[in-house]
Amino acid sequence: MAVRRSLLGYPSYGSDRLDNFITQDGVQQADLSFLILSIYALILTCDSVGATSPECRMKEMTANDDFERFRTGAAKYAAYLETPEGRLRLDLAFANLQDFLPQATRSLHALDLGCGTGAIAVRLARLGLHVTLLDASLPMLDFAKRAAREAEVTERIALKHGDAGQLANLLHAESFDVILCHNILEYVDDPCAVLRSAARALRDPSSIISVLVRNQAGEVLKAALQDGDLAAAEHNLTAEWGHESLYGGRVRLFAAESLQAMLKAASLTVTAERGVRVVSDYLPPQVSRSADYERIFELERKLGRRPEFAAVARYTQHLSRCADPVIEDGS
Repeated sequence: MAVRRSLLGYPSYGSDRLDNFITQDGVQQADLSFLILSIYALILTCDSVGATSPECRMKEMTANDDFERFRTGAAKYAAYLETPEGRLRLDLAFANLQDFLPQATRSLHALDLGCGTGAIAVRLARLGLHVTLLDASLPMLDFAKRAAREAEVTERIALKHGDAGQLANLLHAESFDVILCHNILEYVDDPCAVLRSAARALRDPSSIISVLVRNQAGEVLKAALQDGDLAAAEHNLTAEWGHESLYGGRVRLFAAESLQAMLKAASLTVTAERGVRVVSDYLPPQVSRSADYERIFELERKLGRRPEFAAVARYTQHLSRCADPVIEDGS
């Protein structure tokens, strides 16, 4: 199946809002309500562990920062996806996913957690899948709606405003054949809980979940080779958090062992591991990221399949299926 290697042209963020959310004031009220509920939940958590604990204060600041950067940074993120680096991350992740999509013996349903601008969801819809897009940022959903409309796949797209951390309360279990967790576990409070909820939402053993995260080993090479910062490279050998260059702030890093342990704890069995962007970030200036894009893509596909290269990629992608029936908490 041919891989489409050009993104939809995303317009600048404007006043055309999601029909589901009625008016501009309604969008602002919805964002404000979501932020208030998030803070309230944090207050309840702090009450149980001590309102003055440093851990609780840090968690509250991180949650608020994450919410704000995705609420206000949708246009910046859409622009990033049009760069060679952004396109390559999307194209490689989608090509890897296509290799493991379930056979379409029935109408397939997909869930995109933290869908962002909907770039991959729209591609899945073009293949005939019905896709539910879940995101806590209404501006991101606005971009996704426009992308679906321009691709003429709105009848196969369902937009849902909500937090991936509340997935178990938002969608039914055993409902989806494909679930995407691409670049979302880096920002949620509890990645393990999100993975457990996602595993419960898989329809059957043939269903697939694709997890794409920032690779700790890749951050080591980036700091040394791209930034020339040897101290940062040494620090990143064991760092749990890195720096998010697009938005600013922190981003969670994943070592291979810790991610595999999380997937196993969620009763997920890894079918394949792929590296995403192994060498493209470090190519010299004489290699054009635009003119040589196809060659870079094909090289990255080959490198990403080989474990020795995938281990140091900027991102790591795990494609998994349910190992055994997932046991509900407390049962």
